[in-house]
This record gives sequence, structure tokens and C-alpha cells, in this order.
Amino acid sequence: MTKRHPSKYKIDRRLGVNLWGRPKSPFNRREYGPGEHGRRRKKPSDYGLHLAAKQKLKGYYGSIGEKQFHRYYEEAVRRRGDTGENLIELLERRLDAVIYRMKFVPTVFAARQFVSHGHILVNGKKVNIPSYNVKDGDVIEVKEKSREIPMVLEANSAADRDLPDYMDVDLDKLRGTFTRGPSLADVPYPVQMEPNLVIEYYSL
Repeated sequence: MTKRHPSKYKIDRRLGVNLWGRPKSPFNRREYGPGEHGRRRKKPSDYGLHLAAKQKLKGYYGSIGEKQFHRYYEEAVRRRGDTGENLIELLERRLDAVIYRMKFVPTVFAARQFVSHGHILVNGKKVNIPSYNVKDGDVIEVKEKSREIPMVLEANSAADRDLPDYMDVDLDKLRGTFTRGPSLADVPYPVQMEPNLVIEYYSL
């Protein structure tokens, strides 16, 4: 087990949810927080609820840094339409999130590393920026030399994740097309996300 695995599961226990729906999450065995007083948690305040919603959404996408996450919020506010829906769409357009959704890698943390190491092509060109904004119609694929990496083969055969409707994916060729920006209802989160509370958190 890598160092990232226990760190990832700590996020589950701290937030009180099985964030990625993983069968090995310790939250499946102990539905309470970490530490000596984990069983005796008080009911969170309104601020606590808003903060938890933000931490849950940030954590799901690989613990995005606060400055970068706040920039997504600002961009979501600037755009027309529902700000919460805009925020979800922006996050789902991240290249690391897209290759995770396409089942090219097993985890969001692996996705960030996989992109950074230059294993991904966008429209035939190498892109090594995990936060790269994927556009409608972009073709994403794993470089031919990287297709036999054990992690890729593991993710490809995983039965615990479904491919969403807003991308067309050929798992045999490890290639997919991002067809459209999703709404909150389109995204296959294993836990309930509350982007409206995240927006309210930054508005407080």
C-alpha cells in the first residue's frame, strides 16, 4: 500500500463518508471520526456544515488547493446560470477528473500523477497539466507506450465505477471524447455533494 492510500482513507474518516465509494475504505467498518473522541462528535454548526461540504468536494477531486478551488468558485460566479452547477461542471472538466471518469486510472490521486508524468494526449498532443480545462469534443487518450502500465489495466477492468453519459469511451483503445459539460445530476458521485452549501460558504 502506498503512502497515498492511508492518507486518502483518512479523508474518508475525517469527513465521515466513503468519499469515493471504495470497498476498502475504513469508514465501511467504523462510521465515526478518527481519534480518541471520534465517537462523541457534536452536531455541527451551520458554518461546520458549509465547511464540510467544501472539504468533501475539494477532497473528492484529490484535495485541490484552497487558492485554486477558490478560483473555480470565482469563475462559477462569473458565468451565467446556477453557480453551484457551474462549479461542478468546471471541476468535471479538469483533465485529471476526466481520465478518472474514463476509467484510465483507479483513483483521482493516480490521475493527477498520470497526467503530470506525460501519459495523456489531448487531441493528439501531450498535456501534462492536471487542471487543464477539457472542452466539448476534445479527444483524450492514453499514450500507446503507457497502455500496458498495471495501474491502467487495473482501472480498465474495475467494476465499481460506471462511465457517465457526458463522455464516449472506447476502453479497448483507451480513448474517449468529452461530449458535453455535465450537470450535478449527471455526475456519478458515490456520496451526496452539496455545491449550493459550498457557494454559501464563500458568500458568508
